[in-house]
Amino acid sequence: MKILVKGGRLVDPGQGIDAKLDVLLSGNIVEKIDKDIPEKDAGMKVVDASGHIVAPGLIDVHAHLREPGYEYKETIRTGTMAAAKGGFTSVVCMANTDPVNDNKSVTEYIIKMARLEGACRVLPCGAVSKGLKGEELSDIGEMYEAGIVALSDDGKSVKNAGLLRRAFEYSLLFNIPIISHCEDDTLSGGFVNEGAASVKSGLDAIPSIAEEVIVLRDIAVARYADAPVHLTHISAQGSLEAIATAKGRYRKVTCDTCPHYFSLTDEATLGYDTNTKVNPPLRSQKDVDAVKEALRNNTVDIIATDHAPHEFTSKDVEYNLATFGISGFETAFALSLALVHEGVLTLKELLGKFTVNPARLLNIPYGTLAPGSTADLIVFNPSIEWTVDAAQFLSKGRNTPFSGWKLKGKNLLTIAGGKIAYRDPLFKKA
Repeated sequence: MKILVKGGRLVDPGQGIDAKLDVLLSGNIVEKIDKDIPEKDAGMKVVDASGHIVAPGLIDVHAHLREPGYEYKETIRTGTMAAAKGGFTSVVCMANTDPVNDNKSVTEYIIKMARLEGACRVLPCGAVSKGLKGEELSDIGEMYEAGIVALSDDGKSVKNAGLLRRAFEYSLLFNIPIISHCEDDTLSGGFVNEGAASVKSGLDAIPSIAEEVIVLRDIAVARYADAPVHLTHISAQGSLEAIATAKGRYRKVTCDTCPHYFSLTDEATLGYDTNTKVNPPLRSQKDVDAVKEALRNNTVDIIATDHAPHEFTSKDVEYNLATFGISGFETAFALSLALVHEGVLTLKELLGKFTVNPARLLNIPYGTLAPGSTADLIVFNPSIEWTVDAAQFLSKGRNTPFSGWKLKGKNLLTIAGGKIAYRDPLFKKA
């Protein structure tokens, strides 16, 4: 089947394109991009994108789909439906499932379920260590053959630096990155950022140095192994300064941040809303300012969601007992468009952090609409205003601190692999 996306403004950072162009999809392939492509084939579906932006499908390098083991929080089906609604056509799912994705059987299960039930592409991330215990390397070679695209013990840092070094050496063999969760748990153990807000709330605090020291260590180990390292959900000014310095000396360092780290400060925790409890914690205004500047100057290469859905009961408790995490698929892109409205990034720069940069990190052939590429595409409007209503989420996780927020910018249509994965009810039917 052919789909002609007509009349939109195509913004594709991977090709350096920002122009009014039509896009013709043939099956799961981009057949052509050009001006005024004629509607000549019988049975061709035509999408009127006039007045809207057309872009490659977004890629999320850090998300939690919970399956297997925690299907009461999220499933591959519900998680990918939410991802497609948010504009994502490829999602990297972290390994902290039950059982942990530390062997080929779990990897194969995730890929099978994604093929059967996924609304978009699911790319498994394998655990660095068995059981996420940091004691013994996982079956990396077998997981790679089964389909992992990265390695991470996300949720925990790899305590054993010697084990981490060997993991970096294995990552070189298979040309996949290690995604590093940066947290020294001997310095953390709290619930909110250490600062003026934690003094006011009285909640146990996590200092930013807990993130920064592991950032420095993991860069040093990666550099020694001459391997790439990707530092995920970076939130603190000191960490960003260390990364910026390291990038001047070592080209294989990349990092991401998440929308909540440039949309909220730790002042949001003063209301004891457990939906603001996230790890790493929401930081101070100076950290938020530093994150925005790091996005602007490309110290931060990628924006990821860290989608972490939870059931209601795990958040409907005292702050110190609540689980960490925000359900992020359905708000991430709209929150990030605020960076464009504020003048922090251009639209092309923002889309680069969701498309071509993640594709380069993972060495995957997505994130562009070049002829011959996979037909992953979104149509969105950066000017449409809407109000976040968690009750309308497609994700099982309704845990968001943004409920009731008025956001500017909305995804209207997602095509993943040549198939319509999401269409906003208000958008013209294809």
